[in-house]
Amino acid sequence: MFGWRSTRELAARIDRLEGRRGAASAVEAVTDGPAVRHRRAWGDGFGLLATRSLQIIIVLVLTAGVVFAMRTLSTVVIPILLALIFASTFAPVMEWMRSRRVPSALATVLVLLALVLLLSGVGWLIVWAVRDQWDELSAQAQDGFGQVLAWVNTLPIAPSEEQLAEWQQTVVDFLTSAQFGSGALAGVGVVTNFVTGFVLMVVVLFFFLKDGPQIWSFILRPFSGEGLSRARRAGAKTVSTLGSYIRGTAAVAAVDAVGIGIGLVILQVPLALPLAVLVFMLSFIPLVGATLAGILAALVALVANGPLSAVLVVGVVVLVNQLEGNFLQPVLMGRALKLHPLVILLALTIGTVLSGILGAVLAVPIAAVAWGVIQVWDGPQLPAKAFRPHPGER
Repeated sequence: MFGWRSTRELAARIDRLEGRRGAASAVEAVTDGPAVRHRRAWGDGFGLLATRSLQIIIVLVLTAGVVFAMRTLSTVVIPILLALIFASTFAPVMEWMRSRRVPSALATVLVLLALVLLLSGVGWLIVWAVRDQWDELSAQAQDGFGQVLAWVNTLPIAPSEEQLAEWQQTVVDFLTSAQFGSGALAGVGVVTNFVTGFVLMVVVLFFFLKDGPQIWSFILRPFSGEGLSRARRAGAKTVSTLGSYIRGTAAVAAVDAVGIGIGLVILQVPLALPLAVLVFMLSFIPLVGATLAGILAALVALVANGPLSAVLVVGVVVLVNQLEGNFLQPVLMGRALKLHPLVILLALTIGTVLSGILGAVLAVPIAAVAWGVIQVWDGPQLPAKAFRPHPGER
């Protein structure tokens, strides 16, 4: 039926088909091997989920380790952070002096001396105001406390004399107990740590101001290429963000203190100057600081001048805070440093849980620095890829 040539061609075609089948079987055997099946298992949806979960766990463990180390070494870490914040705040002054060929050591001494004189002047004013008005305020406080006790005694739930005597004895027993003594010793330890941290902060601040550029150049030595550029952008953004944040917050706090202080003077509230200084200090805690300062000022006004004065003080505090929040803060702080209130609240909560009041003060600047670094992660005006807005998003 077929010729010799046709039979030969048919045999060749059969051999080629069998070879292709053998090759396909071999490829199938290879592609179905354990390694490939393993890669397929990690490449599907569940494998991707497991990979991301493992990455998140590793990041959380590393973060927890860093936080634990920072809390353990808080006597060293917190002074360094405060020194970095102060150095960033006075960085423009140091650059201006260096541009005028002022030696770095002399410029540092001048900045620290000006800071010490400023703090000493404010402290002297507070002591003078408290000492000048303390007797009057003490008498008014005693009268107010007596009025409060008389009002409480008219209530149906007023404590009896036996209960008051029992409470008084409880307080006396606590003050004479060993627990109170151990607490006093713990307080001495806290004071010792504070003094140690303060001295360390001053020393570190001196070297940050004097040799800041050299220290930063030394830290950048392990980096190269794109990593070096990114580290330089992050460092410059950190210094500018901290400096702008602290200077802006200080300006806003000063305006709050002056406005509320003027209101307290007009309403003839005692200790107006110390309360104004307290407003300035508490204004560095966003959202909560102004509220605490207003409550304290209203309590002093209530004890000294009565309920009407306290209500007026609350009105002054609310008015000043509204003017500052809606008009002054956007101008002084800038839109780039403005964090969402939810972010501020979460940062305050985390900082307070980790380090108390000082953590609450440091939490928002650190959050602002983190967001600023993200904004320049891939370029001077190019945020990290995960944080870039989508097309058409505002």
